[in-house]
Amino acid sequence: MKIALLGYGRMGKEIEKIALQRGHEIVIKSIGEETYDIKKADIAIDFSIPSSAYDNIRNCIDNNVPVVSGTTGWLDKYNDIVDLCNQKKGAFIYASNFSLGVNIFFELNKQLAKMMRTLNQYTVSIEEIHHTKKLDAPSGTAITLAEGIIENSHKKAWELDTKTSEENIPITAVRTPDVPGTHTTTYASEVDAIDIKHTAHNRKGFALGAVIAAEWLQNKTGVFTMRDVLNLG
Repeated sequence: MKIALLGYGRMGKEIEKIALQRGHEIVIKSIGEETYDIKKADIAIDFSIPSSAYDNIRNCIDNNVPVVSGTTGWLDKYNDIVDLCNQKKGAFIYASNFSLGVNIFFELNKQLAKMMRTLNQYTVSIEEIHHTKKLDAPSGTAITLAEGIIENSHKKAWELDTKTSEENIPITAVRTPDVPGTHTTTYASEVDAIDIKHTAHNRKGFALGAVIAAEWLQNKTGVFTMRDVLNLG
């Protein structure tokens, strides 16, 4: 594949390494300020910044270039992109986290929420730890975890840096140098606690998952998720 990297920071560089190892070609490396012809690419992988992601994705879909995005912080416009993709018969995957392990973790999180649904003596909370250069808080991965719990419990919403209540899920965001990403869902009672946790050791897992998603998306039409890529449905 000829790949456009939209966003060439640490993740973009890691994706480049993985893509080259898997026999692909990088034809565009955008840092967000230069002009480029997206039509040169067979597919685009967007790991830019929240203020650029929407325009990047829209440009790809308008030009019939399939696009995979892992940028968080722009999702207030997600439904607009879905509508555009369906209208243009494009191809699009968004994931808050492309790590294969994290996407299995998402499914475990949902199953645990179902099991805990009637056990009111337990309170649920989420903690996410990332490097100090991460721009958004909470992480998109933490939000996805919270949404998975909300779908399968009596909880109504998540809140950042607050105490638990009958309706909300508190998320704590911690920023520490050189931490790729650690996420923990905890159910605590007076007598015990249940934790499920995912710890990323480096960015390779995120990069590999993004490239695998791009390979999977080729020659497809529609809006997909990593559940489709990994056949977790």
